[in-house]
Amino acid sequence: MLDPYFKAMLDAAAEAGAPSLDTLEPEAAREVYRTLKFGEEPPIGPVESRDFTVPGKAGPIPVRHYSPKGAAAVTPGIVFFHGGGWVIGDLETHDDVCRRLADLTGYRVLAVDYRLAPENRFPASHDDCLSATNWAFENAASIGFDPARIATCGDSAGGNLSAAIAIDLRDAGQHKLAMQVLMYPVTTFTVTTESMDRLAEGFFLTKAGMHYFRDSLFGDTGLGADPRVSVLDVKDLSGLPAAFVSTAGYDPLSDEGIAYVKALQAAGVDVDHRHYDGFIHGFYNLAALAPAVLGAYDDVVGALKKRLG
Repeated sequence: MLDPYFKAMLDAAAEAGAPSLDTLEPEAAREVYRTLKFGEEPPIGPVESRDFTVPGKAGPIPVRHYSPKGAAAVTPGIVFFHGGGWVIGDLETHDDVCRRLADLTGYRVLAVDYRLAPENRFPASHDDCLSATNWAFENAASIGFDPARIATCGDSAGGNLSAAIAIDLRDAGQHKLAMQVLMYPVTTFTVTTESMDRLAEGFFLTKAGMHYFRDSLFGDTGLGADPRVSVLDVKDLSGLPAAFVSTAGYDPLSDEGIAYVKALQAAGVDVDHRHYDGFIHGFYNLAALAPAVLGAYDDVVGALKKRLG
């Protein structure tokens, strides 16, 4: 059954006749996404942050570094990639998510403001996230990261990026990632799942919205099957770091997330999968709306603590 708080939100949006983001020009959609508020966020402990840039293939990449107040000189590190279909989202839209992760874990977090489509089509976002993650390993001492305990983490498109970067690092063999956190991830652009059709409309993320994001990301390049983005199609997933994967019962991406869990498990990867039957896509951003979301954060934190200490 759909969580009553999410149901009330969806009902109110339908009654208001709010335009879906996929009907807007990218910059307008970004502005709407930035201004979405669903009440007062539950309290977050003191977390210090600073913005700077790290070098990328196409120029400087903006990042935001979070450090819980009073943290040890060195902690495990989380490299975070925001969601938004590679088209919307930024450091501000996921600031609360990163602060909450830093507060609850006691770890430092580095959030990456990668280039967005359609102005910067695939693989621009992927390249930025890979560059920033490699930078985090190579400069771990300067940002208080323990290089032996670094995880990638992201939601939706960011979950896809987290999975893809984990594969890249395994293949490169230069840096060893300790964990990957995939929050309701996109895992394929080559398969249409039953959940994508069954939940095509009415549950925040829509099938039309995913088509909008796909077309913005790839244009006419035909790169949707590229294994750097359709990670479910990667033939060899063995040797990847332990994973935490969350999926939601009212999310069109549910089936592809579950399929990736099964593929990782078949490859011998240690996977902690949590499925939230009554939740919708994007729920980590909705802690101000639905009290049960805080329990989902506890699950992420527990998985991180289990593997990173």
